Amino acid sequence: MKVSKLAANLIGSEIVKIGNEVNDLKAKGAEIANLTIGDLNSNLYPIPALLKEEIQKAYQNNLTNYPPANGLLSLRKEVSKDLKNRWNLEYSPNDILITAGSRPLIYAVYKTIVDEGDKVVYPTPSWNNNHYAYLTSADAVEVKTTPENNFLPTADDLRPHLGGAVLLALCSPLNPTGTMFTKEQLSDICELVLEENKKRGEDEKPLYLMYDQIYSNLTFGAEHVDPVSLFPELKEYTIYIDGISKCLAATGVRVGWGFGPAHILDKMKALLTHVGAWAPKPEQEATAKFYENPENVNVFVEDFKGKLEESLKVLHGGIQDLKGKGLSVESIEPMGALYLTIRLDYIGKTKPDGSVIENSSDLVFYLINDAGVALVPFSAFGEAKSEPWFRASVGGLAVDEIKVMLPKLENALNNLK
Repeated sequence: MKVSKLAANLIGSEIVKIGNEVNDLKAKGAEIANLTIGDLNSNLYPIPALLKEEIQKAYQNNLTNYPPANGLLSLRKEVSKDLKNRWNLEYSPNDILITAGSRPLIYAVYKTIVDEGDKVVYPTPSWNNNHYAYLTSADAVEVKTTPENNFLPTADDLRPHLGGAVLLALCSPLNPTGTMFTKEQLSDICELVLEENKKRGEDEKPLYLMYDQIYSNLTFGAEHVDPVSLFPELKEYTIYIDGISKCLAATGVRVGWGFGPAHILDKMKALLTHVGAWAPKPEQEATAKFYENPENVNVFVEDFKGKLEESLKVLHGGIQDLKGKGLSVESIEPMGALYLTIRLDYIGKTKPDGSVIENSSDLVFYLINDAGVALVPFSAFGEAKSEPWFRASVGGLAVDEIKVMLPKLENALNNLK
Protein backbone atom coordinates (compact mmCIF):
# COMPACT_ATOMS: atom_id res chain seq x y z
CA MET A 1 0.00 0.00 0.00
CA LYS A 2 1.27 3.46 -0.92
CA VAL A 3 2.19 5.99 1.74
CA SER A 4 3.80 9.43 1.56
CA LYS A 5 7.38 9.67 0.36
CA LEU A 6 8.31 11.06 3.77
CA ALA A 7 6.81 8.07 5.58
CA ALA A 8 8.17 5.57 3.07
CA ASN A 9 11.74 6.76 3.57
CA LEU A 10 11.58 7.48 7.28
CA ILE A 11 14.18 5.54 9.25
CA GLY A 12 13.03 4.17 12.58
CA SER A 13 15.05 4.58 15.74
CA GLU A 14 17.95 2.14 16.02
CA ILE A 15 17.78 2.61 19.79
CA VAL A 16 14.15 1.45 19.81
CA LYS A 17 15.07 -1.55 17.63
CA ILE A 18 17.77 -2.61 20.09
CA GLY A 19 15.43 -1.95 23.01
CA ASN A 20 12.77 -4.18 21.48
CA GLU A 21 15.30 -7.01 21.14
CA VAL A 22 16.28 -6.58 24.78
CA ASN A 23 12.65 -6.58 25.93
CA ASP A 24 11.85 -9.70 23.90
CA LEU A 25 14.76 -11.58 25.46
CA LYS A 26 13.92 -10.38 28.96
CA ALA A 27 10.33 -11.56 28.46
CA LYS A 28 11.78 -15.02 27.77
CA GLY A 29 13.71 -14.93 31.03
CA ALA A 30 17.07 -13.60 29.89
CA GLU A 31 19.06 -11.37 32.24
CA ILE A 32 20.16 -8.29 30.27
CA ALA A 33 22.12 -5.35 31.63
CA ASN A 34 20.29 -2.70 29.60
CA LEU A 35 22.63 0.24 28.98
CA THR A 36 20.75 1.41 25.90
CA ILE A 37 18.00 3.89 26.55
CA GLY A 38 18.61 7.42 27.82
CA ASP A 39 15.99 6.82 30.47
CA LEU A 40 15.94 6.04 34.17
CA ASN A 41 14.75 3.12 36.24
CA SER A 42 12.12 5.01 38.20
CA ASN A 43 12.37 2.55 41.10
CA LEU A 44 16.07 3.39 41.45
CA TYR A 45 15.60 7.05 40.57
CA PRO A 46 12.09 8.25 41.50
CA ILE A 47 11.08 11.83 40.81
CA PRO A 48 11.19 14.23 43.79
CA ALA A 49 8.57 13.32 46.39
CA LEU A 50 7.25 16.90 46.53
CA LEU A 51 6.88 17.00 42.74
CA LYS A 52 4.90 13.77 42.86
CA GLU A 53 2.68 15.16 45.62
CA GLU A 54 2.02 18.35 43.67
CA ILE A 55 1.12 16.38 40.51
CA GLN A 56 -1.35 14.28 42.48
CA LYS A 57 -2.80 17.39 44.13
CA ALA A 58 -3.26 19.08 40.75
CA TYR A 59 -5.24 16.11 39.45
CA GLN A 60 -7.32 16.04 42.62
CA ASN A 61 -8.06 19.72 42.05
CA ASN A 62 -9.32 18.91 38.54
CA LEU A 63 -6.68 20.89 36.65
CA THR A 64 -7.33 18.64 33.68
CA ASN A 65 -8.39 21.02 30.90
CA TYR A 66 -6.21 22.61 28.24
CA PRO A 67 -3.23 24.66 29.40
CA PRO A 68 -2.36 27.88 27.53
CA ALA A 69 -0.59 27.23 24.24
CA ASN A 70 2.72 28.58 25.54
CA GLY A 71 2.36 27.00 29.01
CA LEU A 72 1.04 28.10 32.39
CA LEU A 73 2.14 31.61 33.27
CA SER A 74 3.04 30.42 36.78
CA LEU A 75 5.52 27.92 35.34
CA ARG A 76 6.95 30.34 32.80
CA LYS A 77 7.55 32.83 35.63
CA GLU A 78 9.39 30.21 37.69
CA VAL A 79 11.48 29.13 34.70
CA SER A 80 12.36 32.78 34.07
CA LYS A 81 13.51 33.13 37.70
CA ASP A 82 15.49 29.90 37.56
CA LEU A 83 17.29 30.93 34.37
CA LYS A 84 18.30 34.19 36.06
CA ASN A 85 19.36 32.58 39.34
CA ARG A 86 21.12 29.55 37.85
CA TRP A 87 22.71 30.88 34.66
CA ASN A 88 22.24 34.66 34.90
CA LEU A 89 20.16 34.55 31.72
CA GLU A 90 17.49 37.24 31.29
CA TYR A 91 14.38 35.81 29.62
CA SER A 92 10.89 37.04 30.38
CA PRO A 93 7.97 34.61 30.76
CA ASN A 94 6.86 35.66 27.25
CA ASP A 95 10.18 34.42 25.83
CA ILE A 96 9.56 30.90 27.20
CA LEU A 97 7.57 28.06 25.64
CA ILE A 98 6.48 25.00 27.63
CA THR A 99 6.00 21.68 25.82
CA ALA A 100 5.77 17.95 26.50
CA GLY A 101 9.48 17.47 26.98
CA SER A 102 12.21 18.67 24.65
CA ARG A 103 11.38 16.71 21.47
CA PRO A 104 8.50 18.95 20.35
CA LEU A 105 10.73 21.97 20.92
CA ILE A 106 13.53 20.62 18.74
CA TYR A 107 11.06 19.66 16.01
CA ALA A 108 9.47 23.11 16.21
CA VAL A 109 12.86 24.84 15.96
CA TYR A 110 13.59 22.96 12.76
CA LYS A 111 10.12 23.57 11.28
CA THR A 112 10.14 27.26 12.21
CA ILE A 113 13.56 28.03 10.73
CA VAL A 114 14.25 25.50 7.98
CA ASP A 115 12.75 25.54 4.48
CA GLU A 116 13.22 22.69 2.03
CA GLY A 117 16.82 22.66 0.87
CA ASP A 118 18.10 24.99 3.59
CA LYS A 119 21.48 24.06 5.00
CA VAL A 120 21.52 22.71 8.56
CA VAL A 121 24.83 21.94 10.27
CA TYR A 122 25.28 19.54 13.17
CA PRO A 123 28.05 17.32 14.51
CA THR A 124 28.11 13.56 14.59
CA PRO A 125 27.60 11.80 16.84
CA SER A 126 24.53 13.69 18.05
CA TRP A 127 21.01 12.75 19.00
CA ASN A 128 18.30 12.75 16.32
CA ASN A 129 19.48 15.74 14.27
CA ASN A 130 19.64 13.47 11.22
CA HIS A 131 15.97 12.60 11.67
CA TYR A 132 14.81 16.20 12.25
CA ALA A 133 16.79 17.30 9.20
CA TYR A 134 15.02 14.61 7.18
CA LEU A 135 11.60 15.65 8.48
CA THR A 136 12.22 19.22 7.33
CA SER A 137 13.81 18.28 3.95
CA ALA A 138 16.94 20.14 5.00
CA ASP A 139 20.29 20.01 3.28
CA ALA A 140 22.00 18.27 6.20
CA VAL A 141 25.71 18.86 6.68
CA GLU A 142 27.09 16.35 9.17
CA VAL A 143 30.40 17.36 10.72
CA LYS A 144 32.35 14.38 11.94
CA THR A 145 34.04 14.84 15.30
CA THR A 146 36.94 12.99 16.91
CA PRO A 147 37.59 11.23 20.22
CA GLU A 148 40.61 13.50 20.68
CA ASN A 149 38.15 16.40 21.06
CA ASN A 150 35.71 14.36 23.18
CA PHE A 151 33.46 14.02 20.10
CA LEU A 152 32.63 17.73 20.28
CA PRO A 153 32.95 19.93 17.18
CA THR A 154 35.65 22.57 17.15
CA ALA A 155 35.45 25.93 15.45
CA ASP A 156 37.89 24.63 12.84
CA ASP A 157 35.59 21.65 12.19
CA LEU A 158 32.57 23.91 11.67
CA ARG A 159 34.15 26.89 9.87
CA PRO A 160 34.02 25.46 6.31
CA HIS A 161 30.32 24.62 6.59
CA LEU A 162 28.53 27.65 8.11
CA GLY A 163 28.35 29.79 4.98
CA GLY A 164 24.69 29.97 3.93
CA ALA A 165 23.51 27.71 6.76
CA VAL A 166 20.32 28.68 8.63
CA LEU A 167 20.73 26.43 11.68
CA LEU A 168 23.61 25.09 13.75
CA ALA A 169 22.51 22.43 16.27
CA LEU A 170 24.67 21.89 19.34
CA CYS A 171 24.23 20.02 22.63
CA SER A 172 26.21 20.16 25.89
CA PRO A 173 26.53 18.00 27.92
CA LEU A 174 26.35 15.88 24.80
CA ASN A 175 24.06 12.97 24.13
CA PRO A 176 25.52 10.36 23.40
CA THR A 177 28.95 10.99 24.90
CA GLY A 178 28.49 12.71 28.26
CA THR A 179 31.20 15.21 27.28
CA MET A 180 30.97 19.01 27.46
CA PHE A 181 32.19 22.15 25.76
CA THR A 182 34.80 24.15 27.59
CA LYS A 183 34.41 27.91 27.73
CA GLU A 184 37.16 28.29 25.11
CA GLN A 185 35.69 25.72 22.73
CA LEU A 186 32.21 27.21 22.81
CA SER A 187 33.51 30.78 22.62
CA ASP A 188 35.36 30.00 19.40
CA ILE A 189 32.18 28.56 17.86
CA CYS A 190 30.06 31.50 19.04
CA GLU A 191 32.46 33.91 17.36
CA LEU A 192 31.97 32.02 14.10
CA VAL A 193 28.19 32.37 14.37
CA LEU A 194 28.49 36.10 14.99
CA GLU A 195 30.93 36.52 12.09
CA GLU A 196 28.63 34.64 9.75
CA ASN A 197 25.61 36.74 10.72
CA LYS A 198 27.52 39.96 10.07
CA LYS A 199 27.83 38.84 6.45
CA ARG A 200 24.07 38.34 6.00
CA GLY A 201 21.87 40.87 4.24
CA GLU A 202 18.51 42.04 5.60
CA ASP A 203 16.65 39.79 3.16
CA GLU A 204 18.58 36.69 4.23
CA LYS A 205 17.81 34.35 7.10
CA PRO A 206 20.37 34.59 9.86
CA LEU A 207 22.32 31.62 11.10
CA TYR A 208 20.43 30.47 14.20
CA LEU A 209 21.99 28.40 16.95
CA MET A 210 19.93 25.71 18.68
CA TYR A 211 21.56 24.93 22.01
CA ASP A 212 20.27 21.81 23.74
CA GLN A 213 21.21 21.97 27.43
CA ILE A 214 18.73 19.44 28.79
CA TYR A 215 21.59 17.86 30.80
CA SER A 216 23.04 21.16 32.04
CA ASN A 217 22.34 20.44 35.73
CA LEU A 218 23.93 17.00 35.56
CA THR A 219 27.62 17.91 35.43
CA PHE A 220 30.52 16.42 37.36
CA GLY A 221 32.99 19.12 38.27
CA ALA A 222 33.12 20.74 34.84
CA GLU A 223 31.37 24.09 34.39
CA HIS A 224 28.40 24.23 32.04
CA VAL A 225 28.72 27.07 29.55
CA ASP A 226 26.14 28.53 27.19
CA PRO A 227 26.24 30.89 24.18
CA VAL A 228 24.38 33.95 25.42
CA SER A 229 26.25 34.05 28.73
CA LEU A 230 29.48 34.16 26.71
CA PHE A 231 28.23 36.57 24.03
CA PRO A 232 25.07 38.55 24.93
CA GLU A 233 24.76 39.65 21.27
CA LEU A 234 23.92 36.03 20.41
CA LYS A 235 20.58 36.37 22.18
CA GLU A 236 18.76 37.26 18.95
CA TYR A 237 20.08 34.12 17.25
CA THR A 238 20.02 31.43 19.99
CA ILE A 239 17.17 29.06 20.90
CA TYR A 240 17.70 26.98 24.02
CA ILE A 241 16.23 23.55 24.79
CA ASP A 242 15.79 22.62 28.46
CA GLY A 243 13.38 21.08 30.96
CA ILE A 244 12.99 18.66 33.87
CA SER A 245 13.17 15.34 32.00
CA LYS A 246 16.75 14.57 32.95
CA CYS A 247 17.65 16.79 35.90
CA LEU A 248 14.62 15.70 37.96
CA ALA A 249 14.63 12.08 36.73
CA ALA A 250 11.26 12.96 35.19
CA THR A 251 11.53 11.54 31.67
CA GLY A 252 7.90 10.43 31.66
CA VAL A 253 6.48 13.56 33.30
CA ARG A 254 7.04 15.44 30.01
CA VAL A 255 7.72 19.05 30.95
CA GLY A 256 10.25 20.87 28.79
CA TRP A 257 10.90 24.48 27.90
CA GLY A 258 12.49 26.42 25.13
CA PHE A 259 13.55 30.05 25.28
CA GLY A 260 14.97 32.47 22.80
CA PRO A 261 13.99 35.30 20.42
CA ALA A 262 10.29 36.15 20.77
CA HIS A 263 9.60 36.05 17.02
CA ILE A 264 10.93 32.47 16.82
CA LEU A 265 9.22 31.30 20.01
CA ASP A 266 5.89 32.77 18.86
CA LYS A 267 6.04 30.84 15.60
CA MET A 268 7.04 27.67 17.43
CA LYS A 269 4.03 28.14 19.70
CA ALA A 270 1.72 28.63 16.71
CA LEU A 271 3.10 25.51 15.02
CA LEU A 272 2.69 23.34 18.09
CA THR A 273 -0.93 24.43 18.61
CA HIS A 274 -1.64 22.25 15.57
CA VAL A 275 0.28 19.33 17.06
CA GLY A 276 -1.06 19.49 20.62
CA ALA A 277 2.38 18.98 22.13
CA TRP A 278 1.77 20.83 25.38
CA ALA A 279 2.77 19.35 28.71
CA PRO A 280 -0.23 18.17 30.79
CA LYS A 281 -1.62 20.95 32.93
CA PRO A 282 -1.26 19.12 36.28
CA GLU A 283 2.42 18.43 35.57
CA GLN A 284 2.96 22.07 34.64
CA GLU A 285 1.23 23.25 37.80
CA ALA A 286 3.29 20.85 39.93
CA THR A 287 6.57 21.85 38.31
CA ALA A 288 5.80 25.52 38.94
CA LYS A 289 5.14 24.76 42.62
CA PHE A 290 8.33 22.71 42.88
CA TYR A 291 10.47 25.48 41.36
CA GLU A 292 9.04 28.13 43.72
CA ASN A 293 11.77 27.09 46.15
CA PRO A 294 15.13 26.78 44.30
CA GLU A 295 16.43 24.56 47.10
CA ASN A 296 13.93 21.88 46.05
CA VAL A 297 15.77 21.64 42.74
CA ASN A 298 19.28 22.02 44.15
CA VAL A 299 18.94 19.38 46.86
CA PHE A 300 17.42 16.80 44.53
CA VAL A 301 19.88 17.42 41.71
CA GLU A 302 22.96 17.19 43.96
CA ASP A 303 21.86 13.81 45.33
CA PHE A 304 20.72 12.48 41.96
CA LYS A 305 23.78 13.45 39.97
CA GLY A 306 26.02 12.11 42.73
CA LYS A 307 24.46 8.68 42.21
CA LEU A 308 24.81 8.93 38.44
CA GLU A 309 28.43 9.98 38.78
CA GLU A 310 29.16 6.98 41.01
CA SER A 311 27.65 4.59 38.47
CA LEU A 312 29.58 6.20 35.62
CA LYS A 313 32.84 6.02 37.58
CA VAL A 314 32.31 2.32 38.27
CA LEU A 315 31.59 1.63 34.61
CA HIS A 316 34.48 3.80 33.37
CA GLY A 317 36.82 2.15 35.89
CA GLY A 318 35.65 -1.27 34.77
CA ILE A 319 36.37 -0.53 31.11
CA GLN A 320 39.79 0.82 32.05
CA ASP A 321 40.47 -2.39 33.98
CA LEU A 322 39.61 -4.42 30.87
CA LYS A 323 41.98 -2.21 28.89
CA GLY A 324 44.67 -2.93 31.44
CA LYS A 325 44.12 -6.65 30.88
CA GLY A 326 44.91 -6.22 27.21
CA LEU A 327 41.40 -6.03 25.75
CA SER A 328 40.87 -3.66 22.80
CA VAL A 329 38.64 -1.25 24.69
CA GLU A 330 38.65 2.40 25.73
CA SER A 331 36.34 4.83 27.49
CA ILE A 332 36.24 8.62 27.82
CA GLU A 333 35.91 10.00 31.33
CA PRO A 334 32.35 11.31 31.71
CA MET A 335 31.82 15.01 32.35
CA GLY A 336 28.03 15.14 32.57
CA ALA A 337 24.66 13.54 31.70
CA LEU A 338 24.23 9.77 32.24
CA TYR A 339 26.39 8.37 29.45
CA LEU A 340 29.77 6.77 29.07
CA THR A 341 31.49 6.65 25.68
CA ILE A 342 33.05 3.23 25.09
CA ARG A 343 35.25 1.93 22.29
CA LEU A 344 35.06 -1.81 21.60
CA ASP A 345 37.50 -2.48 18.78
CA TYR A 346 36.16 -5.88 17.77
CA ILE A 347 34.62 -5.25 14.35
CA GLY A 348 36.03 -7.85 11.94
CA LYS A 349 36.50 -10.44 14.70
CA THR A 350 35.04 -13.93 14.51
CA LYS A 351 32.36 -15.18 16.90
CA PRO A 352 32.51 -18.64 18.52
CA ASP A 353 30.01 -19.91 15.91
CA GLY A 354 32.38 -18.92 13.10
CA SER A 355 30.44 -15.91 11.83
CA VAL A 356 32.11 -12.50 11.55
CA ILE A 357 31.30 -9.28 13.40
CA GLU A 358 30.91 -7.12 10.30
CA ASN A 359 29.76 -3.86 11.88
CA SER A 360 28.80 -2.20 15.15
CA SER A 361 25.23 -3.52 15.02
CA ASP A 362 26.54 -7.08 14.77
CA LEU A 363 28.65 -6.48 17.87
CA VAL A 364 25.67 -5.02 19.75
CA PHE A 365 23.51 -8.07 19.12
CA TYR A 366 26.38 -10.48 19.85
CA LEU A 367 26.87 -8.82 23.25
CA ILE A 368 23.15 -8.89 23.98
CA ASN A 369 22.95 -12.62 23.28
CA ASP A 370 26.33 -13.77 24.61
CA ALA A 371 27.06 -11.34 27.43
CA GLY A 372 23.66 -10.06 28.43
CA VAL A 373 24.94 -6.53 27.84
CA ALA A 374 23.05 -4.04 25.67
CA LEU A 375 24.75 -0.90 24.31
CA VAL A 376 23.89 1.61 21.58
CA PRO A 377 26.31 1.98 18.66
CA PHE A 378 27.23 5.46 17.50
CA SER A 379 25.57 4.55 14.18
CA ALA A 380 22.33 5.44 16.02
CA PHE A 381 23.72 8.98 16.27
CA GLY A 382 24.75 9.54 12.67
CA GLU A 383 28.09 7.72 12.59
CA ALA A 384 29.06 4.91 10.21
CA LYS A 385 28.48 1.30 11.28
CA SER A 386 32.20 0.73 10.83
CA GLU A 387 32.88 2.93 13.89
CA PRO A 388 33.60 0.89 17.05
CA TRP A 389 32.20 3.47 19.49
CA PHE A 390 29.16 2.93 21.72
CA ARG A 391 26.97 4.77 24.21
CA ALA A 392 26.35 3.23 27.62
CA SER A 393 23.56 4.77 29.68
CA VAL A 394 23.69 4.05 33.42
CA GLY A 395 20.21 5.31 34.27
CA GLY A 396 18.61 1.86 34.23
CA LEU A 397 21.06 -0.04 36.43
CA ALA A 398 22.18 -0.05 40.04
CA VAL A 399 25.91 0.09 40.76
CA ASP A 400 25.92 -3.58 41.81
CA GLU A 401 24.33 -4.56 38.50
CA ILE A 402 27.09 -2.73 36.62
CA LYS A 403 29.72 -4.60 38.64
CA VAL A 404 28.08 -7.95 37.84
CA MET A 405 27.88 -7.07 34.14
CA LEU A 406 31.56 -6.27 33.63
CA PRO A 407 32.96 -9.85 33.88
CA LYS A 408 30.29 -11.01 31.41
CA LEU A 409 31.39 -8.33 28.97
CA GLU A 410 35.02 -9.35 29.45
CA ASN A 411 34.26 -13.03 28.80
CA ALA A 412 32.24 -12.31 25.64
CA LEU A 413 34.97 -10.09 24.19
CA ASN A 414 37.63 -12.67 24.99
CA ASN A 415 35.62 -15.22 23.01
CA LEU A 416 36.02 -13.16 19.83
CA LYS A 417 39.03 -14.15 17.73
